[in-house]
Amino acid sequence: MQPNLPPLGWLRTFEAAARHLSFTGAARDLHMTQSAVSQQIKSLEHHLGKPLFHRRPRALELTETGITYLPVVCDAFRTLSRGTRAVTGNTTHAVQVQCNLSFAVHWLAPRLARFREARPDIQLNLSTEIWEPREVAEGADIEIRYALRPADTVRAELLHSDHYYPVCAPDYPVTLETLADQPLYDCTNLLCTWAGWAEDQGLPWPDPPVTYATTFTVTLAVAAAGGGMALGHDVVTARMIETGQLIAPFAHRAAMQEAYYLILSPQAEQNPDAVAFTTWLRAEIRTASETMTMSAMASPAGP
Repeated sequence: MQPNLPPLGWLRTFEAAARHLSFTGAARDLHMTQSAVSQQIKSLEHHLGKPLFHRRPRALELTETGITYLPVVCDAFRTLSRGTRAVTGNTTHAVQVQCNLSFAVHWLAPRLARFREARPDIQLNLSTEIWEPREVAEGADIEIRYALRPADTVRAELLHSDHYYPVCAPDYPVTLETLADQPLYDCTNLLCTWAGWAEDQGLPWPDPPVTYATTFTVTLAVAAAGGGMALGHDVVTARMIETGQLIAPFAHRAAMQEAYYLILSPQAEQNPDAVAFTTWLRAEIRTASETMTMSAMASPAGP
């Protein structure tokens, strides 16, 4: 390694810490201690002569140097990955699909048998994250990202926008008048909140406590078990409603600010297998969206 380049391990630690904006999250990914991650970041900052993170009380924040350096490091790792595949002769590989855990569990997984039936010749690898990556996920050919509009540096196609609403177990006793008295569950760091839905519904909202989890998979499981009320949207709740695990007790649906976006890496655009998967994905989500819209229009009005 050239003397002016930092050790590869330091760069890997920086990428993980920047992706999570957390030394603890990086330590978990890299199977290191939090103190070891912190020390490697300090060593890298000393090597560069500039800080990469602002250490805030509750989270990390990238400095201007960190923001500039992160895509350089990510591109370097992608180049190494492609070069390694070329050297080892593994230039043909499965299509790498990245999405969040809730989308994978509640929407994609139940439909994969249909894709395999249509294209048994295409191999997929699925990678799930709790939090979406800040840029294109390393090694991913295709991403389905749930977020506000991605940065202009990312070529993103709007895949699906949705509406959100409360859900609960079929026999759960609740009315609009008693909603604020129920145990309420939601996901962290989303703009579609209980207070937002209540305001859109026109409810006087007393700001009740909400229990937060990092994924809809947890909050919807609590609701399905009769443990309280959760917020959901069609992509993650439609199948659970169809199978009778959940109901939407109120008719009102509020427009979501987040949406699902499709992101293709440059190599995926030239890969016939990746193109075939994205063509299937668009058709599936368009059909599902039309079905969900018709079901919502046919549903009787709630309280």
